[in-house]
Amino acid sequence: MKMFNPPHPGEFIKEVYLDPYKIGIREIADKLKVSPSTFSRVVRGKSSVSPEMALRLSKTIGRTPQSWLLMQDNYDLYYAEKNFDLESVEKFAIPA
Repeated sequence: MKMFNPPHPGEFIKEVYLDPYKIGIREIADKLKVSPSTFSRVVRGKSSVSPEMALRLSKTIGRTPQSWLLMQDNYDLYYAEKNFDLESVEKFAIPA
């Protein structure tokens, strides 16, 4: 099922964890064992969630690593489809 305008994982983190519970970026970054600037870039949508970050997020705030990566993939694919022109790309016909 295709999602309309899926959120960046950082937006999800901000809206579901940070804002409602008034948790600071530094507090979570400390638990993740990353610099506050690294985590801030993820929260602001300036950096993608890597497999390593997905493992860290899973241990620190929950959800599976796969769910964090799937959220990132859905976000990336949605924007790639909006911004990439496939007009000149050709289908390859496999010989019978």
